[in-house]
Amino acid sequence: MPDTVTLLIEPVPADAVDFDLDATLREVDAAAPALRVGELSTQRGDGVFETLAVIDGHAQETGPHLERLRNSALICELPEPNLAQWRAAIDRAVSALPDDGEWALKLVLSRGVEHGPTPTAWLHAARANDFTAVRERGVAVVTLDRGYAHDAAEQAPWLLLGAKTLSYATNMAALREAHRRGADDTIFVSSDGFVMEGPTSSVILRHGDVYSTPAPSGAILHGTTQQSLFEHLAATGRATEYRDIPVAELRTADAIWLVSSVRLAVGVTRLDGTSVAVDAAETRAFNDYLRSPRD
Repeated sequence: MPDTVTLLIEPVPADAVDFDLDATLREVDAAAPALRVGELSTQRGDGVFETLAVIDGHAQETGPHLERLRNSALICELPEPNLAQWRAAIDRAVSALPDDGEWALKLVLSRGVEHGPTPTAWLHAARANDFTAVRERGVAVVTLDRGYAHDAAEQAPWLLLGAKTLSYATNMAALREAHRRGADDTIFVSSDGFVMEGPTSSVILRHGDVYSTPAPSGAILHGTTQQSLFEHLAATGRATEYRDIPVAELRTADAIWLVSSVRLAVGVTRLDGTSVAVDAAETRAFNDYLRSPRD
């Protein structure tokens, strides 16, 4: 079986129900040229994406990821994706992968070639990095100012803060800054003093028996993994809450996690150079749940 699967997708209208899937999908070699020079996803980052995990042959949280892809497309004024087509493309890719191990599957919807008639879309699946060690040992993080207030999206919706866009240069720069400071990752904080998110993750805190995460707003991407984990916590009788979290509460938390689709849950061990208590048993329990099949 292949180490990667890449499918180019010819998007169909969102309301189309009668289309030939095979005619809209084309598998290509991941090492072969596939995008045109004028592609706006590479020139301007003008597109949206999702990354979901495939674990032991099961695509995790397909429904929530597709809904978020659609929401991002609407925010960015891209053509609304046909979710049935995308789900079928995901199924096609997963069926071509080995049915064991962990894979990262990325969905991309771009505005296409400048002045072109249609958007560009593709799906790429590749074996995920081995996060076993980092899930066990945790991560050191630094807080970095994101440069805007936690309600910025309400004041400036054109910033597209609620969309998962391809414009990730700032996020990658934040990770490089964390590494320069001797840390592994970053927690963004707003200019007015509230916890936001990581460059590629959601933040969860525990104070006593209550688990909290920053209230979803236009300035914070609502994490699919975080939502699934909160549903699991609530179903097992534990208290969860969405709220505005002052930065000072990072230092009073009994435990902090960063959660994301492929890395799953990792405990924070150090915050701005200060040790943080780690609940290793709960982190393992979180990851046992997150590795279970979830639609």
